[in-house]
Formats: sequence, structure tokens, C-alpha cells
Amino acid sequence: MFACCQESQDAPLFGEDDDHTKLKKSKIRHPMASFFHLFFRTSAILVYLLCDIFSSRFIVCMVTIILLLSCDFWTVKNVSGRLLVGLRWWNKVDEDGKSHWVFESRKTHSLNMTSSAESRIFWLGLIVCPIFWIIFVFSSILSFKIKWLAVVIMGLVLQWANLYGYVRCKVGGKSNLSSIAKNYLGVQIFKQAMKKTEGP
Repeated sequence: MFACCQESQDAPLFGEDDDHTKLKKSKIRHPMASFFHLFFRTSAILVYLLCDIFSSRFIVCMVTIILLLSCDFWTVKNVSGRLLVGLRWWNKVDEDGKSHWVFESRKTHSLNMTSSAESRIFWLGLIVCPIFWIIFVFSSILSFKIKWLAVVIMGLVLQWANLYGYVRCKVGGKSNLSSIAKNYLGVQIFKQAMKKTEGP
């Protein structure tokens, strides 16, 4: 029996030192992590788009895309998230067989170690690429390319899982995303109402 529990932790990630606080915010400190954060996911999209041109063998294209998606999932979850934005998430099972989701973020006083350029690269890649896979799902259905449907659904699921995990890390593991959205909408409606009452 699996019960889902969420934990949010504020922790130093993988032995990072708090001494290295002098950082140029626009500098890319982890060029390899930044490169591979985008490389696997964009490569999977390009292979999907171009595979009919370069190869007529469906199995070869499918295996290549799945390998790229798997490498992307592992890289984003285990490497680029912690290096580029100081976030990580995972699932652990305790002795009673209960499943616990853990969402961690870098300690608050060491957040200035995060580069704004790396943060933009991370979030842009994390948000934009799943949109492509959503488009591919609908295009596969509408064009009756049923054999590709499993591949594009796998791409969507793997990239959506990382997006969801990191959004939970960013807003806090114990936070309810729907309540955050409702609070945001409430604030926006209140601001609009105040503008109308203050108008001429």
C-alpha cells in the first residue's frame, strides 16, 4: 500500500559551500550542465520532427527518441536542477512501504549563488519543451499517426514530471498548487477592481 506524502526541505545541496557568495548574476557557472539541460530535450524534438526525412525505420527513430528522453529526464532531475537553480526532488519509500515525495531547495541564505542566466536557461527549457510534446500529441491524433502516439505521450509524461517536480520545489512542497493559483487570481481581480474604483 502506497500513501503519498510531501516534504519540503531547505537544505544545502550536495555539499555546496556557502563561502562562494560573490557571483556575477549573469555569468554561466555550469556550462556543461546548461548545455546538456537543453541538448537531450531539443535533440529528442528534432529527431521526432526529422526522422521521416532521414530514416524510414520507425523502430530506430522510436528507440533514439526514447533514449534521448530518458537521458534528458535523468539529467534534468539529478544534475541540472540542483546546479542551475538549486532545486531537487525525488521519491523515497520508508520501511512501512509508504511513498514520500521530497522537494528540496538550496538554503535561503545561499540563494545568491544562483546565476540569473542559468536560471533563465533552466526554466525556459523546462517550460517550453513540454509544450512541443503537447502539440505533437494532438498532431499525432489528428493526423492518425497512431504508431507515434506512444512515443509522444512518453515525451510529454517524462518532461511534465520534471516540470511538476520543480514547480513544487519552487513554490514549496507542502503548498497546494490550486490554492496558489486561486490566491493569484484573487489578487489580480482585487487589483482590477481597485483600478476601476480609482478611475475618473
